Amino acid sequence: MSPRDRVLTPEEVADRFATIPEWAMVDGHLHREFTYANFAEAWAFMNRVAPIAEELDHHPNWSNVWNSVVIDITSHDSGGPTERCFALAKRIDGVAKG
Repeated sequence: MSPRDRVLTPEEVADRFATIPEWAMVDGHLHREFTYANFAEAWAFMNRVAPIAEELDHHPNWSNVWNSVVIDITSHDSGGPTERCFALAKRIDGVAKG
């Protein structure tokens, strides 16, 4: 297992959340909701995130309803939040900010 796939301690999780303040921990997942002007913009956002998820080999659970995208990130293999989860969340934030 890569060091990036080790489940983080509660202290490490708290430190990492300081770098992604718009995310929350919900049921053991990093969680954030994004809202766009319309469906096309929401879908375009997802299309920009997908290659990043592939690059990091870490794929979010997400859903899209009209102008909204809900994202949950966890490591199914590790059983909790890892460095890779936070790396993906940061990259997603970068996409959202344009």
